[in-house]
Amino acid sequence: MAGQDGASPLDVVCVGESLVDFLPAESGQRVRDVTTWKPAIGGSLANVSVGVARLGGRSAYVGVVGEDEFGHFLRERLAAEGVDVSHMRQTAEAKTGLVFISIDARGERSFSYYRTRSAEFLLGERDVHPAFLGRARVVHCGTNSLHLPEARAAMLRIVDSVSAAGRILSCDPNLRLHAWQDPEVLREVLGRLLPRCTVVKLSDEEVAFATGRTDPEEAVRFLAGQGVTLPVVTRGEAGAVFLWRDELVRVPAPRVRVVDTTGAGDGFTSAFLHGLSRRYADASALAGASREDLEALATFACAVGSKVVEHLGAVAGLPSRDEVAGLMPSWLHPDNATS
Repeated sequence: MAGQDGASPLDVVCVGESLVDFLPAESGQRVRDVTTWKPAIGGSLANVSVGVARLGGRSAYVGVVGEDEFGHFLRERLAAEGVDVSHMRQTAEAKTGLVFISIDARGERSFSYYRTRSAEFLLGERDVHPAFLGRARVVHCGTNSLHLPEARAAMLRIVDSVSAAGRILSCDPNLRLHAWQDPEVLREVLGRLLPRCTVVKLSDEEVAFATGRTDPEEAVRFLAGQGVTLPVVTRGEAGAVFLWRDELVRVPAPRVRVVDTTGAGDGFTSAFLHGLSRRYADASALAGASREDLEALATFACAVGSKVVEHLGAVAGLPSRDEVAGLMPSWLHPDNATS
């Protein structure tokens, strides 16, 4: 498929936040007890762009970071992973956001953010690139960079552009309710954003706020009723559930030793979107998908998410294509995938 502007096509473009994660050298420590920190790529959208690239996809990241050392760090690290950063903007108006992550003995994480007027919040009109987005089969977005009205307006413009072009539009809100002064603003954002999407991925902890339903199966039915073609809820060690043509489909997750749950959802999402982008040229093609193909893809995505939790950090455990080739649906192998 040729890009709308004649340039090379892309599989997945991720639009939203990028942060620097500071990870402890070992798990089981509170922030106050950590003596050695290691910087890494962070932010859900940046993580997904890396996950797609490692699986062999053509990914890009669109977002804002500072003109500081941390912004340079993110740009260079993403580029080294094979992510297109041509539309990653650096600004002197704000600093790159930082987050310090502590991991308890069960692998559960807690976050300490340093992102007052963080650069990620300055997403705006300058970051709306319809021709560039039109080169992608899938455009994926989140909500953590949408605290300012200008950012919300820009994201809705991006969403409408992608929808008008017939591309697959995906959203993982990756809710961080504590970061919002008024969570009702976020609820309003979700009400405007999610019904426009082809694919919505929530975790089971997010369904109540995002949908008003407490049961994941009721949540996917609610999202489908809002117009979402493919609603998905990930359930940690219980796998995932999605709705396809009014049929609930449940897929398992492998049993693994959990080191750090950070980024498990991003691993799932990167594998799921990579598969969608390689199988379906646009939203209308996805509408003709079979339940069997989507079930196989969701099962693979759960396996990738499980790989992530075996490592410390959201990005360290994102697998390469060779590492998970044996777990892929047969049609996702490079020789069989739609070009």
